[in-house]
Amino acid sequence: MPEANHSITTEFILMGFRDHPDMKAMQFVMFSAIYLVTMVGNLGLVALIYMELRLHTPMYIFLGNLAVMDSCCSCAVTPKMLENFFSEDRRISLSECMAQVYFLCFAETADCFLLAAMAYDRYVAICRPLQYHTLMSKKLCIQMTTGTFIASNLHSMIHVGLLLRLTFCRSHQIDHFFCDILPLYRLSCTDPFINELMIYIFSMPIQIFTISTVLISYFCIIIAIFKMNSKEGRGRAFSTCASHFLSVSIFYICLLMYIRPFEEGDKDIPVAIFYTIVIPLLNLFIYSLRNKEVKNVLKNVLQSYNILKPTSSPIAN
Repeated sequence: MPEANHSITTEFILMGFRDHPDMKAMQFVMFSAIYLVTMVGNLGLVALIYMELRLHTPMYIFLGNLAVMDSCCSCAVTPKMLENFFSEDRRISLSECMAQVYFLCFAETADCFLLAAMAYDRYVAICRPLQYHTLMSKKLCIQMTTGTFIASNLHSMIHVGLLLRLTFCRSHQIDHFFCDILPLYRLSCTDPFINELMIYIFSMPIQIFTISTVLISYFCIIIAIFKMNSKEGRGRAFSTCASHFLSVSIFYICLLMYIRPFEEGDKDIPVAIFYTIVIPLLNLFIYSLRNKEVKNVLKNVLQSYNILKPTSSPIAN
């Protein structure tokens, strides 16, 4: 019997953002600005937390690690996307493709655990303030952070390893702006059933555990807020937790929409833009630039380097 003539794909072409060539320059400028602000803001936040001793608390340690993961997510996707706006062939090698999958999966998995850890930290701070330093000790904080990175690394390695068992011979065109697991399944000549099964076996427990932790923590926080006697304290706590919960909700809604039952076409792209490019920017503003303590520390640092003039209070004559 004659053998089927299949050529094995060792590189791919990213076909995302090809529909509106007249908007290419505007899209490049917009995504470049988002990438620049995201990287400078998040890495600046990490440096600020590292330098300032008063920010060496569990909340800010988790926040610093979240900023690192948001930077990792942006670095995994955005540079190649920006390059492809003005590239003729839009090629990406198989090794580069697997690297994108690994770092994106690593960052998104770590984000899930870190958001859950931050929600639990807020629960302890608001609902059990007298036991905060016992329940959220430095040792536990380090263990939670280390466990997050170990679990995220294992989760990413499993999915990349399973991708390498597939043979890509149907097409070398990925209908997306970066390499991701679901678009790669559509190009596989090997049945990806085992890969899809592993997504549900490994990813769904992570989603269920982290979402449950977030929901239970914020449910208890809301009850505690309504029991507060001080209207000012109640308003301040509700304002902070509402913005945090909004950010978490947007992240999980986009993520769950993206890993819904596998579909064809460009429907994934708008959601993918939001959770890989926009959310890292939103996290920067919601968790950091709206935080009074972070703003005060940043102001003091800028004043110490004479970048910002100190505000002088009016002196009575």
